[in-house]
Amino acid sequence: MSDPPRDRLLPPKALYAVAALIGFSLLAVTTVRLTVGLPARQADTSPTIQEAHLRFEDRRDGAVLVYDARDGVLLAELPPATNGFIRGVLRSLVRERRSQDQGDDTPFRLARHQSGRLTLEDLATGRLIDLRAFGVTNEGAFGALLQGHPKIASQ
Repeated sequence: MSDPPRDRLLPPKALYAVAALIGFSLLAVTTVRLTVGLPARQADTSPTIQEAHLRFEDRRDGAVLVYDARDGVLLAELPPATNGFIRGVLRSLVRERRSQDQGDDTPFRLARHQSGRLTLEDLATGRLIDLRAFGVTNEGAFGALLQGHPKIASQ
């Protein structure tokens, strides 16, 4: 029989170097995550300059009706097979409400901040979404729902 080959794909020093690089990378990522955190989770802390409390209702034909939750005025009708971003965000929030056994009665708060950013907050679950994170076009889809709402004092 022959002896096992002594030639390895990588010499031992190269294996140690790769292991050291992997270890350093894991240590660096862990340090950053523990000390700096994730900037995407930070909410816009600038004052609110405009807001609307919204209630959404699905119609049998697939349209979504958007109401001002404070006075019941119909703000918009989103025809079937349109406004995919708004529908997707709402599906996500409604799914979270159901998982927490929250009802449909609590409105959503859409707010424009002094910084110009829009946020959507589910007042039932406390979930806050910075809509700018999805791009200016998608943020604008929700921004259109704020048209005609009065400015408010920051709280």
